[in-house]
Amino acid sequence: MHFCSLASGSSGNAVLVGEAGRHFLVDCGISGNRVLAHLAAVGIPVEELEGILVTHEHTDHILGAGVLARRLKIPVYAGEGVWEGMEKTLGRLRSDQKKVLDREVTLAGLHVDLFTTSHDCRQGKGMKITGEQGTLGILTDTGIVTDQMHKALMGCTSFLIEANHDLDRLWKGRYPPSLKKRIAGVRGHLSNIQAAEGLCRWVQSNTQRVVLAHLSEENNTPELAMRTVCSILRDSPVKGRCPKLKIRVAPRHGPHELIILDGENA
Repeated sequence: MHFCSLASGSSGNAVLVGEAGRHFLVDCGISGNRVLAHLAAVGIPVEELEGILVTHEHTDHILGAGVLARRLKIPVYAGEGVWEGMEKTLGRLRSDQKKVLDREVTLAGLHVDLFTTSHDCRQGKGMKITGEQGTLGILTDTGIVTDQMHKALMGCTSFLIEANHDLDRLWKGRYPPSLKKRIAGVRGHLSNIQAAEGLCRWVQSNTQRVVLAHLSEENNTPELAMRTVCSILRDSPVKGRCPKLKIRVAPRHGPHELIILDGENA
């Protein structure tokens, strides 16, 4: 299995996931043209894209979903409440392109188990994606980490997890108080420290890669996110469990390298 963040942050999110020549997107919050350009940049033929799975209805996760689905004639998967919130934005789709999610789905040959996030949206979801060569846990747009998340994400081969903000920068920054409270609240976003604390529990000896995602342009920096998360992990049992763990930050406006998981260590 392999994956790649194509864009990450409040300006747009999209994650490519695939295995054995079959792929799908988790969210499509950038234009269809940008998605196609980013796929070409990482060497993925557009014909291999089999669907779009939407985590929630906020614009930075759905902006290009309708256009791309119509252009490629592929389905869009989302919870019933998410469909209610985004159907007008996506525009006209064929009935067979509208797939309603519940707790799990098989897409592009990969099994996806879904769990509930805590965000100011309708039925937001995180997920664990399982393939022949490993598992990928994706968790963004949540203000807290729950027991359900701990259970789902424990021991994944790889993670793409939100490290949205540094709390000190947030509280001292220029955002109005109401927005600061929203971001730091239980239906907001995970801080760098919350991300690290989650990883301290989830990372096991089989874990290979971590990608920090959905960083705030105002209240975080890639360097600060990496420094905070790595410092906490170094002082935790993770250092002994997984000494070769590789961590990187997802770029805001483009893709990183295609991360290929080693099935022998999955």
